[in-house]
Amino acid sequence: MGKTIIPYGRQAIDQEDIDAVVNTLKADFLTQGPKVEEFEKAFADYIGSRYAVAVSNATAGLHLAVMALNLKKGERVITSPITFAASANCVRFCGGEVWFADIDRDTYTLSLESTKALIESMPKGFFKGIIPVDFAGLPVNLEKFRELANEHNLWIIEDACHAPGAYFTDSKGVKQNSGNAVYSDMSVFSFHPVKHIACGEGGMVTTNSQTLYKSLSKLRTHGITKDNMAENHGGWYYEMQELGYNYRLTDIQSALGITQLRKNSHGVIKRNEIAQRYKASFEGKLKFQSLPEGMYNAHHLFVVEVEDRKELYNHLRNQNIFAQIHYIPVHTLPYYKTIGYSDADLKNSETYYSKCISLPMYPTLTAEEQEFVISKVLEFTYA
Repeated sequence: MGKTIIPYGRQAIDQEDIDAVVNTLKADFLTQGPKVEEFEKAFADYIGSRYAVAVSNATAGLHLAVMALNLKKGERVITSPITFAASANCVRFCGGEVWFADIDRDTYTLSLESTKALIESMPKGFFKGIIPVDFAGLPVNLEKFRELANEHNLWIIEDACHAPGAYFTDSKGVKQNSGNAVYSDMSVFSFHPVKHIACGEGGMVTTNSQTLYKSLSKLRTHGITKDNMAENHGGWYYEMQELGYNYRLTDIQSALGITQLRKNSHGVIKRNEIAQRYKASFEGKLKFQSLPEGMYNAHHLFVVEVEDRKELYNHLRNQNIFAQIHYIPVHTLPYYKTIGYSDADLKNSETYYSKCISLPMYPTLTAEEQEFVISKVLEFTYA
């Protein structure tokens, strides 16, 4: 393969994407224009939700989702420790407390059993919500989490950043797209360049609640609105009704998002073809994420577990294969340690982290590049 660099993830930008951005640059609006609404409608249609609200990034989306649910200081929310820090930080932004439940050892997603045990170990009303994460592109069975949440009067925000195009099959045999908000209050997606849909930066919050949709729309724009105003002095008039943020997405990014979205179904198929080749090569040799019956993985990542993870990481880098680690358990990060999470009993998460490594996974990864990656992994594993 010579000196070709093979990253763990990579955006794919073609002429259609470039033309869409250039056309927007030549148009009347660079931000707060028609492309944002067009992207929102296209995304809601693709996912199968009633509403979609475009935001500046997924962290902003998570923050607004927690705000829209009126989380108050000191209230407690459960999430997974195997995720990017934003899944937990959004609770802290609102003054809430984060509690971590362990992951399932085979799916690497938030364990329903661990979450249930944590909830039932505390008095009724102790927790306010759950933020499950569709880790690596594998959806959480939100129908089962919804049953648990309903029993304890909890809301659910689905972190679907890894999973546009994924689905699980519910008890009625219906395929539920990740992020369609049928079993969650809201779902959040990311448009970071290594994700399925690249906007440079960007995010989307989906919901089926008109009330939450209106709240999200207002909060992303400083809490300012022209709807339901107490007064109206003229066409220029607006009201700031609550403290919000500037979390808007631009028309430039939205134009790119629209063209990227059109290619996602094909991209997810390619990702699954790549995953199947990895599985065929590693079956019986290395542990990788399981695929429960009735689920379809969008494969943002392909993770394997090895005993000498650091050595393999360095071995691959020496071959210009830039594998990555996803993720350092959130409860072990210095910030969370200082506020009392250092002694959390999350054995599955810590065992997973000690062995995990994410191999290259993106639609433009060639068969030749993938075979090179596979050969170098097996070369090291069986050296």
